[in-house]
Amino acid sequence: MRVLDELPKEFREQLNNVEIVVQRRPSKRQLREMELDEHEEVLYGLYEGTPLPDRSAFDPPILPDKITLFFEPLIEDFPDPGELREQIRLTVLHEIAHYFGMDDEEIEKLGY
Repeated sequence: MRVLDELPKEFREQLNNVEIVVQRRPSKRQLREMELDEHEEVLYGLYEGTPLPDRSAFDPPILPDKITLFFEPLIEDFPDPGELREQIRLTVLHEIAHYFGMDDEEIEKLGY
């Protein structure tokens, strides 16, 4: 994935045990957990896992963290191929920032 190749080396090297998947739409469970109304709010991506700052060397091995991209909402809202690529890039960077322990407010300040 080109977005990952463009990450600074120090971030790429810390991005371990993360699976990136593509799904049609978020599930009802995912929307419920995010406290989103499927009829009023759109979700382009989702990070599920334990952010790096919350981990301990004493924790047991964990399953891979997961970043999911939801292609139908992305395609519906960004029909222009260039805009779609840019939104996918922003979405992946946004979800990676969650992996590194940033909250939505911090991520928005960075422009993601």
